[in-house]
Parts: sequence; structure tokens; C-alpha cells
Amino acid sequence: MKSNEFKDGFNYWLYLAWLMAILATFGSLYLSEILGWTPCKLCWFQRIFMYPLTVLLGIACFRNDRQIALYVLPLSIVGGLISAYHYAEQHIQALQNQTFCGQGVSCSQKYFEAFGFITIPFLAFIAFACISLFVTIDYRNDKKQSGSRRNKL
Repeated sequence: MKSNEFKDGFNYWLYLAWLMAILATFGSLYLSEILGWTPCKLCWFQRIFMYPLTVLLGIACFRNDRQIALYVLPLSIVGGLISAYHYAEQHIQALQNQTFCGQGVSCSQKYFEAFGFITIPFLAFIAFACISLFVTIDYRNDKKQSGSRRNKL
């Protein structure tokens, strides 16, 4: 066994995606359960797409399942689109009058804003985008390694 074989076969990208999902999941739970911030309807939809990613990516890491991108990408892309829309609704006046959220907490309400542009939906979008990027890189690296292994045989 070569000294770099373990290093090359270890899927850092998959673990980074899992870490990002864990941080986003526990971050959202902290905001709602510890700080008492009530999530709006769009926040709930983002949670619906983020929470399964934590479980799926965790299982994929333990099983070294590099094909998980096929299951994770649809969830992370749709979740990212929802968070992008939510962010736009917070910052574009014309979208703030939409009745999508209905009763309850307004989707355009900003509980948190840093540097004039970083809000909770922005952080969710970054998390979904990073997860999508990390699993895509891991999937492509696996395909390259599979191809090079076949060529050596």
C-alpha cells in the first residue's frame, strides 16, 4: 500500500458536506429552540430539505458511499432555490407583499442581519450551495479514481 493511498481514497469533501449539514441543522434548532425565534413558512421548507441531508450524508460517510450525490443534489438544489427566494423576499420590496407566508411570522422579517446583507436565508443558501459543491466534487473525484483504477487493470 502506498503512503498516499489512504489520503487519496479518503473523501474529505463528503465529510465537509456532512459537517455543513450538521452546522446548518443545529444552527436552525439553536435559533428556534434556544433563542426562541419562530421560523416562518419558508424557513420550514428550508428545514425540510436540510434535515434529511444531515442523516443521508452521515450514513454516506460511514458507508463511504460516494454515489450519495445522486440523492443529495436534488435536496440541496431545491433547498438552495427556496433560500434564494427567501433572501430575495427579504431584500426586494416588491416581493415583500407576497402572501406566500400567510398567517404567522412574516417571511420578510429579518431576525438577524450582519454587514447589511447576511441574513438567516443567506446562510442557508451558502450551506446548500456548499453541500452541492462538496458532493459534486466528491462524486467527480470518485469517477476519476474509478477510471484510473480500471486503466491500471
